[in-house]
Amino acid sequence: MVDVGDDAPDFTAPLANGDVTEFTFSDTLDEAPIVLAFFPGAFTGVCTTEMATFEQRLDEFEGAGATVYGVSVDAPFSLNEFRDQEGLSFGLVSDSNKEIIDAYDVEMDFADMGYYGVAKRSVFVVDGDGTVVYKWVSDDPGVEPDYDEIIESFAEAEN
Repeated sequence: MVDVGDDAPDFTAPLANGDVTEFTFSDTLDEAPIVLAFFPGAFTGVCTTEMATFEQRLDEFEGAGATVYGVSVDAPFSLNEFRDQEGLSFGLVSDSNKEIIDAYDVEMDFADMGYYGVAKRSVFVVDGDGTVVYKWVSDDPGVEPDYDEIIESFAEAEN
């Protein structure tokens, strides 16, 4: 399990940002603090609310110097449609190979619904050195993170 003080696992994956581009996490450390907001699935109720809240508060995040990325196992083309429908301006990372959720140890199953290997709702904040300075992981996909607490963590992530 990735914890506060650990090096954030690096990864390369498709980024849905209106187009689909290759995204290598370590190449973005100059955008720190970086918020990686893992969510179980696009177009679902709580996930839509969570991503919409990040969008509504994006000025606060960016005003504190942070960059937000959502991460889910959805395909990049689905994530672009989700971005369009929800008016999201930040990028969504497609972890369709489930390598990122494995590296961050945030994989969960919804066996009763027949869904396996999706991201737990979780948030990691990473500083410019690639160190995790904040971690929040929920076993309950119906619970959203404390957005104020995330913003407060940026003081730990100053470059």
